[in-house]
Amino acid sequence: MRFVVCGGGVGLAASGMLVLLSGPLPMVVANALVTVVSTLAATELHSRISFRSGRGGWGVHLQSGLTVAVGYAFTTGALLALHSLRPTSSALVQQGVYLSASALAGVGRFALLRLVVFARPAAPAVPAAGTGTERAADAPATTAGAHVPVGRRPGSSTIAACAHM
Repeated sequence: MRFVVCGGGVGLAASGMLVLLSGPLPMVVANALVTVVSTLAATELHSRISFRSGRGGWGVHLQSGLTVAVGYAFTTGALLALHSLRPTSSALVQQGVYLSASALAGVGRFALLRLVVFARPAAPAVPAAGTGTERAADAPATTAGAHVPVGRRPGSSTIAACAHM
């Protein structure tokens, strides 16, 4: 849900910017500009809010940018197809096509961000006790020189431990 709210909010803002910029700029250039700016904003929001990953920086933006390249090609292709089929389509129809293509691209982007860019690292495997794979650093601490019978741990029944001495 957080992904939809963050990505959808940025997508709606991007859609409005595309309308404003497509007059003075060629549509493909306007879409490229809007895509870059909205990607930077959406990646930050997704990192902090959607996936709560704590990852950030330019590395994440570059990885996320690769997912946007596909989205850019998809939305641009959809708009170019619309203009070739209906060159005089209204702004409302253009927005419908753009938002529909963006939504489909967003589903693919979510999957890639979730599974690749913001994937949580796998928890390290913990060996089972008594398998012989324990490290000395993982063993319980004992007092230097203290006698601890085999199979007993410090802090367990002092009387029973003393009886073995």
